[in-house]
Amino acid sequence: MVQGTTSDAGKSTLVAALCRILKNRGVSVVPFKPQNMALNSAVTIDGGEIGRAQALQAQAAGLEPHTDMNPILIKPTSDTKAQIIVQGKAITDMDAAVYHDYKTRAMEFVLDSHQRLQQQYQIIVVEGAGSPAEINLRDRDIANMGFAEAVDCPVILIADIDRGGVFAHLVGTLELLSESERARVIGFVINRFRGDIGLLQSGLDWLEQKTGKPVLGVIPYLHGLYLDAEDALTNNARKVDAKLRVAVLALPRISNHTDFDALRLHPQVDFSWVGPNQKIPGCDLLIVPGSKNVRADLQFLCEQGWDIQIKTHLRYGGKLMGICGGFQMLGEQIHDPLGIESTPGSSSGLGYFALSTQLEAHKQLQQRHGFLWDKNSAVAGYEIHCGVSQGEALCKPVCYLYQGDELVAEGALSNDGQILGTYLHGIFDQPVALVTLLAWAGLQAAETLSLNELREQSLERLAAEVEAALAPEFLSIWSHT
Repeated sequence: MVQGTTSDAGKSTLVAALCRILKNRGVSVVPFKPQNMALNSAVTIDGGEIGRAQALQAQAAGLEPHTDMNPILIKPTSDTKAQIIVQGKAITDMDAAVYHDYKTRAMEFVLDSHQRLQQQYQIIVVEGAGSPAEINLRDRDIANMGFAEAVDCPVILIADIDRGGVFAHLVGTLELLSESERARVIGFVINRFRGDIGLLQSGLDWLEQKTGKPVLGVIPYLHGLYLDAEDALTNNARKVDAKLRVAVLALPRISNHTDFDALRLHPQVDFSWVGPNQKIPGCDLLIVPGSKNVRADLQFLCEQGWDIQIKTHLRYGGKLMGICGGFQMLGEQIHDPLGIESTPGSSSGLGYFALSTQLEAHKQLQQRHGFLWDKNSAVAGYEIHCGVSQGEALCKPVCYLYQGDELVAEGALSNDGQILGTYLHGIFDQPVALVTLLAWAGLQAAETLSLNELREQSLERLAAEVEAALAPEFLSIWSHT
């Protein structure tokens, strides 16, 4: 199990690296995260949803994502409540206190999924969550040492030296663990090191002498990797020579922002997020993204004055796109009679599409593939939403997606072609679809870009760098388990 001294210490990345290293060595390996909290999720082959990081780790292991890889997923809907997803299916919303009481039951599902994976794979590489030294979360813990103790799992502790204070992080974390928990930590990994490692050696020697634990490796700071982000919004340097300008509204409860990785990484696209208290910049394409609380984020959008700025953007000829919750916001009404995302009620949309949406208890989760409106540009992605939209705007679709052997219409394209809405996450990910969508936005003859190829190249490079950084005897033990 890989646990971190902090959030974003490198747990997800190290697990992905270990999965690819072991896969390349012919070991049957699977990733596992008992409990995850994230708004970026992926739809699995068995029709559920898991954290985006586990889907990436599954690819590293050469597997299709499955709900057993992340049995508990927590998706915040507000500052105090979250949707609880158990083995891929949303069961209810809970506040923190209620979920704390529920964790005993949640552990049963965690152990159930873990046991199934044990029966199928030689090695399970487990990712912790946050830090095992969060004292207020120790009781009934299922995410870190509570799980490791339950299954008698050895633990690697990883820390990010780029943050500073790496030795304090590691020693302090150990000090806050119980005696049995400290005993199961088999060593440390230091992440994101840059510079002359010779200057670090005295610190490594001190750490090993102080704790009696070995430093298993020092991973260099790796620039230029493309690995799906789980939470943080990544902003590239502005591209002054870009031929297309794209801006995306950074809503407070934005979900599945990996939808825009192909745009962010495209060499001809200048990509930017529009955050709180920022004006929408001049751009060719403006996108309203998905949201875990559509009505609340729509209210935020209007409070920022973005609704007025969207009108200006359209008046100057810019293109507008809404994905999932953003698509719902572009309609006329959003109804939530059951209080699926927040308090029951209705909200008026921005009114760009003649359609209304009602949120229902059943969440639609499915992988999709088909073609864009030209019935020639292959597209693939996934749907993950509670809203059901109806209205005449749907008569001019964006996509034709397979439902069994038949192609069915999806999304809406305005009569003048200026506004596009879809429920399909990942709509930019396929190279041909990306070129067609960029042409719609104003970039003719765009360069092709394959996210999957970039991801594979990054996983191979990551695996090679980590394999070189880790102690050979540590990896050789695993390879012969």
